[in-house]
Amino acid sequence: MKTEAIAYSDGDMALTGWLVRPECAPTAAILILPTIANRNEAMDRRAAMLADAGYLVFIADFYGLPDASIEQLFEAGRALMADTPAFRQRIRAACDKAEEIAAGLPLFSMGFCMGGRGVLELARTGAPIRSAISFHGLLATDMPANGRIDAKILVCHGDADPMVPRGDVAAFQTEMDAAGADWQLMVFGGAKHGFTDPASDLRDNDAVAYHEQADRQSWSAAMLLIEHMLAAA
Repeated sequence: MKTEAIAYSDGDMALTGWLVRPECAPTAAILILPTIANRNEAMDRRAAMLADAGYLVFIADFYGLPDASIEQLFEAGRALMADTPAFRQRIRAACDKAEEIAAGLPLFSMGFCMGGRGVLELARTGAPIRSAISFHGLLATDMPANGRIDAKILVCHGDADPMVPRGDVAAFQTEMDAAGADWQLMVFGGAKHGFTDPASDLRDNDAVAYHEQADRQSWSAAMLLIEHMLAAA
């Protein structure tokens, strides 16, 4: 997979996203909001899968910290998520760049873990995305939608994810109904946080684990949603 570094910014914060082009003419553009670890092998693998399906892919940069350690990335991620307006501004900068790169192509978004929350925050703000697809993302927010959500929502959630208690799931459902959203929730019994990444099993963290069935079924659902929306356009 060949990636192209794309410079953009959030105010004074210099950021670098990564663009992956399909071999054919793209039919849509997809913004990936990555995990708290930012761009990594798992995100590159998803970008390659999307490019193989004929989509132009832009992986966002949360931090502008190219040489940071994993500890520094986690610290920066926790600080950013603790400030919802700043978090929204950061991901909106990525969305604006993705929209520019898309050059009129339909723009979809998907996110993983921290990025899963990110795409939902984008949808809450009315960003110009056709979809917000969240894989094991955080569902809680201190700024729930106060208007209609137009992006189609697909949340793929592991019921055994200790970072997303069932109360958060119920609150999310209530919020989406109040916002008039077209939403879907796939819940996988026994699946923990990080269920799409085989490397989750290598981490010394009981909260995360790979779950092959949840991984395969959630990805199929995401692809079918995008294909259906493109066919219906």
